[in-house]
Amino acid sequence: MAVKFFDKLSSNYLELLEDKEDFNVIIKVGESPPNAKIFQAHSTILRYRSLYFRNELGNISKDKKNIKTLDLKNISIQQFEIMIKYIYGGIILLENHNTSFIFELMLVAYEFFFDELAKHLETHLIETESHSHWLRLNFTRIYQKIFQNNKPQELQKWCNDIVVKYPDTIFDSEDFFSLQENALVSLISRDDLQMKEVTIWNHVIKWGIAQNPGLPSDPDDWSNENFLALKTNLRNCLSHIRYFQMSSDEIIDNVRPYKKILEKKSLERYNK
Repeated sequence: MAVKFFDKLSSNYLELLEDKEDFNVIIKVGESPPNAKIFQAHSTILRYRSLYFRNELGNISKDKKNIKTLDLKNISIQQFEIMIKYIYGGIILLENHNTSFIFELMLVAYEFFFDELAKHLETHLIETESHSHWLRLNFTRIYQKIFQNNKPQELQKWCNDIVVKYPDTIFDSEDFFSLQENALVSLISRDDLQMKEVTIWNHVIKWGIAQNPGLPSDPDDWSNENFLALKTNLRNCLSHIRYFQMSSDEIIDNVRPYKKILEKKSLERYNK
C-alpha cells in the first residue's frame, strides 16, 4: 500500500514558488500599474500542470537569460494568485472572496483548462446556500455567461432546472434575443419545459428573426433569401419543436406563415 505525504509535498512546492533563484518564466498579469503584477515561475511545473501553459510556452522564445515572458491581461491579480497557488500547491483559499469573484474565477479556470479546479468551484457555487442565492439574484447574467463558455455543464443543468419551472425568467427577459443558441437549444429540447409548444415556437421564431435584424416585419413580404436566412439561424432549433402538440388552429396561425423554413415531414399535419 502506498503512503502519500501530500501535505509536505504541497508545502515544498509553494516554497519553490517563492524561490527567486531558479525561475525561468516571467508572467505579467494585468494591463498596467497598480493593476499589474509580475510573477516568477518554472516552465516544467507550468507545462505539466496546465495544457494552456504548455501551448503558450511552446510558442514563446527565450530571451538572452533563457527566460520566457508571458502576458496575461484578461485575468486579475487576485484571480491569478489563487491559480498559481493551485498550480504549485494544489490548494485554494476562498474564505475572503465573494460569490461574484468565485464565479468569475470558475470561468477563468475553465479557460485555462484547470477542469479539476473549475468543477470544484462550480459545485461549491451550487451547493453553498449563500452562493446559490446570489446566483438566483443574478440569474439572467449568470445564464448568459455559462453558455458563452459552455463548459460549466453542472451549472447549466442547475439553471435549466429552474428555467423549465419558471420559463418567464429567460423567455420574457429583455436579454432573450441575445441568448446563446446553445442555451436556447438546451431549453427547448427539454421535455419538462413548462410552456405550451406554440408559445415555444413563437419565441424561437422571434429569436431567429432577432438574429437577422434586416428582415421585413411581415413574413408575407419575405423573399426566398429571407426565409433561407431564418432557416439557417434556426437549423439547430427546429428539430426540437413538437408540432404534434399544437392544435390545427395553432399550426395554421403560427407555423404556416413560416412553412418555407421547415422540412417537408414537418408540414404533413397541415398539408392534409
